[in-house]
Amino acid sequence: MAQNKKQFDAQFKQDAVNYYYTSGKSLKKAAADLKIGESTLGKWVSVAKNNDGVVQHRGSGNYNSDAEKEIARLKKELRDSQDALEILKKAMGILSN
Repeated sequence: MAQNKKQFDAQFKQDAVNYYYTSGKSLKKAAADLKIGESTLGKWVSVAKNNDGVVQHRGSGNYNSDAEKEIARLKKELRDSQDALEILKKAMGILSN
């Protein structure tokens, strides 16, 4: 059975953690109020505790840092350049015959 995963943006995650801290409610009650899973809110709170109250949000691409995102972009650029070079080599071979 496939499980549908909801995607939450960074602002929602941060607001949810802030709500939990300011409401004085239990994790279970705060999660129910926000209509999210208790374990989901628990993960966000845990991440925030380890990061000075800020929830890290990877966003699309699932990169943990800007450096990883840049590395992935450069690897793609290198692959594209290598593919273009191979095409040019093949074209030169065809044209030289």
